[in-house]
Amino acid sequence: MHHPTNHPGARLKELIHDPEILVMPGAYDALSARIIETSGYGAIQISGYGLSVSQLGLTDASFTNLTDVADVTRRICQVVKVPVMTDADTGYGNAVNTAWSIENLGQAGAAGANLEDQAFPKICGLEGGKTLITMGEMVGKVKAAADHRVHPDFVINARTDALGVTGEQDAIDRANAYRQAGADMIYVSSPPSDPDLIARLVHRIDAPLALNLPEGEAGPDLTIQDLQDLGVARVSVPLTPMFAAARAMQNALAHLREHGTSQTMPGTEIMSFAELGELSGSSTIQAMEQRYSALPMTI
Repeated sequence: MHHPTNHPGARLKELIHDPEILVMPGAYDALSARIIETSGYGAIQISGYGLSVSQLGLTDASFTNLTDVADVTRRICQVVKVPVMTDADTGYGNAVNTAWSIENLGQAGAAGANLEDQAFPKICGLEGGKTLITMGEMVGKVKAAADHRVHPDFVINARTDALGVTGEQDAIDRANAYRQAGADMIYVSSPPSDPDLIARLVHRIDAPLALNLPEGEAGPDLTIQDLQDLGVARVSVPLTPMFAAARAMQNALAHLREHGTSQTMPGTEIMSFAELGELSGSSTIQAMEQRYSALPMTI
């Protein structure tokens, strides 16, 4: 099979291996992806939680399926130029299902995908009560994913939830086994804000380490700079865009109820029609309409 050299996974790998930490905010639809891109971020993470909440109004508990995720992934990849990593969840079944899922998500335009070792049905990584599949079963899933990616540069980000379930040593053992099976990066889900533990993970896992930044939680959060200083390769910030959007909608609707208009809201709290038009390609569409509008017939 001929593989084009400009696969978005190649750019994503460059960003992962760059000395500067890669920050990937979470998108849940095409508009949030455009806002992340135009805010200056070099890559986007599709949030499985964000997708479930935004599309279904339900928390992340395996209510979305491969078709849902592939559709949103395709829409996002069509409107941004930066690489997009999507969320393959648990692969939506066994290793054979995982192969099919990774193939489909690659065809949707993704630069890579997260694949996790929770038992199905999975629950949000921030929740308690998670259960894991065996290391051996997950190794099979990672191998299937690696064998069925649509391009060699498609990034497989193998996620382990072992840290909060079976402990640090099992998380490290699993991480290294997943790397051997073909994962490009290892994502240790929901680590505590313990710099010493993060430093050990960076040192003992033989792969670029991905973490997520705790959001909306009490406690001493580490900053992105702290994680970079510890040697973390990539950090996802999956929920901040959706948390911000949800609060902004509540505030705007409360203002409308109280004042009978949104015109009195400051520009820092509500976007203008022109600004949203810029984000959604209004000028491009207008130019096309002018170019292709009905022209007089010539005989």
